[in-house]
Amino acid sequence: MDNIGQHITANCETIAQVEIQMNEMAWQVYNEAVFAAVKVAVELAVKNASGVIPGVHMAAFDAITLSQERIEDALVYQLSLQAIHKTSLDTQALYGLSVAAVSLLQLVGSNGSVSFGAAEIIKSKHPYLTDKRMFPSGLSAAVVVCSDSISAGSKSDAAGKAIIAELEKYQVKVNHYEVIPDQSTVISQRARNLSKTHHLLIYTGGTGLSLRDVTPESLEPLLERRIPGIEETIRAYGQQRVPYAMLSRSVVGTIGNCLVMALPGSTNGARESMQAVFPHLLHVFKILRGQTQH
Repeated sequence: MDNIGQHITANCETIAQVEIQMNEMAWQVYNEAVFAAVKVAVELAVKNASGVIPGVHMAAFDAITLSQERIEDALVYQLSLQAIHKTSLDTQALYGLSVAAVSLLQLVGSNGSVSFGAAEIIKSKHPYLTDKRMFPSGLSAAVVVCSDSISAGSKSDAAGKAIIAELEKYQVKVNHYEVIPDQSTVISQRARNLSKTHHLLIYTGGTGLSLRDVTPESLEPLLERRIPGIEETIRAYGQQRVPYAMLSRSVVGTIGNCLVMALPGSTNGARESMQAVFPHLLHVFKILRGQTQH
């Protein structure tokens, strides 16, 4: 089973359908009582798919809706599934419709002819739908590591490299990477310069509560518009994994058309902060590009 611990939860929906051919004798037997029995079988199948099919994650369904329509001699079942979940519901839908067809065969098959083809997905919506048209291309980023010890050479950087690895997943080009000390003037100066030539500027480090943690204070006066929703999402995602995430002071906002993020300095904190908001955060650049066109 795939590890989906780093995935976000979102509203997921799948609609699938199957066409079933029945002769006149089968149609004479088919009634609302049969359909009610099929619906029960479908609901049981969908809810228990994770215990039957390898690799399927358990989901708490908000809606399981089976509808029927007769088109000439064909019976069309359409199944709609909805859940706040981390992955696609396609497998559960296909399994549910397969059980629907087999259940119908069991209920009326001895009284007539029943045959069916493969179920098919009509609509699929989930948080990791990979449609490149959803997000703009050609984005550039700068990654700045704020750390006295790393800049002095006594430690090596892992958090900044974790951020770069996450950006590469979404074809965001990192053309600037550096390590600087925890000095407010240096942090501010980098933000002023790098925001002019990059779409995305990410700092890692200096967001805690020690006396040397000054990244938020250095950036806040420069940010023209804060984006509290991104900050809240980062902390909420981290809090589900580490109870100390509530102590992080991650800051996100814009300088001109550059999105500036200040993330934790720990490797896991930086990586999980990225996973909390990517790739959906990239939609902000479509908004910013739209504003510049007016």
